[in-house]
Amino acid sequence: MTFSLLCIALIALLFGLAVVFGGYRLFLVLLPIWGFFFGFFLGIQSVQALFGIGFLATVTSWVVGFFVGALFAVLSYLFYIFAVAILSGSFGYGLTVGILTLIGLDYGFLVWIIGIVVGIVLALVVIAFNIQKYAIIFITAVGGTAAIIYTLLVAFGNLDFQDLLFGPVRMALNDSFWWLLFFLVLAIAGIVVQWRDTRGFEAETYNRLSEEA
Repeated sequence: MTFSLLCIALIALLFGLAVVFGGYRLFLVLLPIWGFFFGFFLGIQSVQALFGIGFLATVTSWVVGFFVGALFAVLSYLFYIFAVAILSGSFGYGLTVGILTLIGLDYGFLVWIIGIVVGIVLALVVIAFNIQKYAIIFITAVGGTAAIIYTLLVAFGNLDFQDLLFGPVRMALNDSFWWLLFFLVLAIAGIVVQWRDTRGFEAETYNRLSEEA
């Protein structure tokens, strides 16, 4: 492993740990970052699913990815409710894609559209039932743990990043069943720590456009 790759891996691991154990308190800071990266990869995957081209194979993929990522980042910064929707939707989308690829489906239009639908439905459910705090705690603990595992797999497991991106659950389990145990222990620990730490704390909601008006 090169020194630069080691530095990147360490930064990613530290960021993942911060998300796992402090996701709700750091929510306002994480919003634009989470929004950008989810939008970036969603844009790329959407182009791939809709037009059947390779991952990051064209300039169009990059342009769409950066545009969607920037749009999601800005909207997440401006509107709390949109940020919650992005967080919830990204979890629903990622979980659905992971499960479908785990059972043997290749990433394509069908997997993409099912993931999109589930993500939208989950976002609407979280907002409609006003369970934003619980959703944020759960999703950041699980998402941060996933980021840690994927970082370790890419950095030390000799696995291809593209394979992990489109079949993360299957690739992790194929590498070692111990990853599942590690995932469960760390994610549950993150949920418990965040829940205990934020019992008397509520993240501030916002609409920055109305605040500036």
